[in-house]
Amino acid sequence: MAQNRTAVLALLAGALLGLSCKREPPKNVAAAVNGRYITFEQLEKQYRVLFPSQEPDASDDQVIIQKLEILRGLIDNEIMLQRAEKLGLMAVDADVDAKLAELKAPYTQEEFQKQLKARGLTEDDLRAQLRRDLSIEKLFNKEIISRITITDADVKAFYEANKASFNLVEPQIHLAQILVTPYPDPNVRNLRSDKAQNLEQAKAKIAAIEARLKQGEDFAMLAQAYSEDPNTAANGGDLGFIPESQLQQASVEIRRAIMSLKPGEISGVIQSPEGFRILKLISREPAGQRKLEDPRVQQTIRETLRNRKEQLLRAAYYEVARNEARVTNYYAIEIAKSRGVTLE
Repeated sequence: MAQNRTAVLALLAGALLGLSCKREPPKNVAAAVNGRYITFEQLEKQYRVLFPSQEPDASDDQVIIQKLEILRGLIDNEIMLQRAEKLGLMAVDADVDAKLAELKAPYTQEEFQKQLKARGLTEDDLRAQLRRDLSIEKLFNKEIISRITITDADVKAFYEANKASFNLVEPQIHLAQILVTPYPDPNVRNLRSDKAQNLEQAKAKIAAIEARLKQGEDFAMLAQAYSEDPNTAANGGDLGFIPESQLQQASVEIRRAIMSLKPGEISGVIQSPEGFRILKLISREPAGQRKLEDPRVQQTIRETLRNRKEQLLRAAYYEVARNEARVTNYYAIEIAKSRGVTLE
C-alpha cells in the first residue's frame, strides 16, 4: 500500500507542475486543454476500454494511478488534436470510412460487434477514436516524418561504424521488446518515468500496453514511453540482432513466441521470471557478410536511422507542445488535495 501511495504521489508531481490550485473545476471535468474539456465520462470510458477485466478488489491507489496515466494520455492526444485542427489536418469522413472498413475486414458483422462490445465501445465511439488517431497521424506525417532525411552519406557512415554487425556468422533475428517488471528499480528510465512497483501493477500495465498495440499504436514509441528495460527503452525497445543459437538460453515460451512470428509481427504477453514482455520480430537474417550495396543492408540502415530520428523528434515535439499548451489537470488537483498535498 505504501508503494502504491508513493506511485500516486510521483504521478501527481508531474501532473501538477504549473497548475493553479485556486481554480475550481467545472462540473464533471477531469482536465482542460486550452479551454477545451476532457470529462470524467471520457476518462471512465477509456479506463474500461484499457482495463475491461480489472479485478474487483483492486486497490484504490492502483486505480488512481491507472486513471492518472490514462488522463495524461488523453491530455496529450487533445493537445495534438488541437494542433492538427489548427493546421487543417483533421481526418475527413472518407479517411475514417476506409480505416473502419480495414478493421472490419477480418470479421463478420456479428463478430465485429462482439469485439466492440468486449471493449465497451459503440461504432460511433470507434469512429470518433479513429478520427482522432488519423488526424494525429496526419499531424506527425507533416510535422515530423516529412522532415526526416536520410542521405547516402548517413547510410555509409553508419555502415562503416557498424560493419562488424553486418558480418553474421550464423542466422540472426532482429528483435525489439517492451518489458514490464514487478520489482522496484531506480535504474529504469523511460519517457514517462513509469515503473510498476509490484506484480499487480505489472499485470495491469502490460495489459494496457497490449491493448494500445492492438489499437495500432507504434511499438517503438510505446517502448520508449513505458518499457522498463533500462538498456533498450531509449531505443524504442530495439534488442539488435541476436544469433539463433542464443535462443536456446531463453525460456520455452519466448522461443516459441519468436519462432512463430513473421517479420513485422508482435507477440502476445509473455510471462517470465523477469516479469512480462511483448516482442516484435523486425527481421530474420541468414549468415554471412552483408555488403553496403545489399538492398537489405540499405533498408535496415535507413529504417534504423529513420526510427531513431523519428523517436527523437516525436519526443521533442511532445515536450514543446505540452509546454505551449494551457493545461489544468483537475483530477490530479483533486487527488492531491485529498491526500493532504500542499499546492500553494
